[in-house]
Amino acid sequence: MNTEQSAGANNCPVSTPEGKDVRKGAVKRTPFSKFKKVHSNFKSPLQVCESAKVSPAEEVAELVRRREQLDIEITQLEAEGYRVDELEHHIDMLHEYNDIKDIGQSLLGRIAALRGTTTRDLYSQFGLELDD
Repeated sequence: MNTEQSAGANNCPVSTPEGKDVRKGAVKRTPFSKFKKVHSNFKSPLQVCESAKVSPAEEVAELVRRREQLDIEITQLEAEGYRVDELEHHIDMLHEYNDIKDIGQSLLGRIAALRGTTTRDLYSQFGLELDD
């Protein structure tokens, strides 16, 4: 039996000696792979088949439907008392909070490096919660 026949199950021929010529630890030149073609051309996993493509008119129609759906959701939220300017204010406050937190983390890192300890240890020393 030659190497091509013995590798027929996975269609991955290898060029190693056979039978008594196989030494312990012999290295295969072609790596084992569950894929049929180890050295085939690369195919992107993000492929769009022809049937999935839509016409510009269909795409516009879908976007119009999506916009109408979002307008309905906005109207419902406004009816519940939510305001766009209030949302923008909360977003601005979250950005400011994150900036301050990043600066605090950076300072804790520098202090930890100077003291030769970890930031985790500094949390307990400064009375901070690890979830903060």
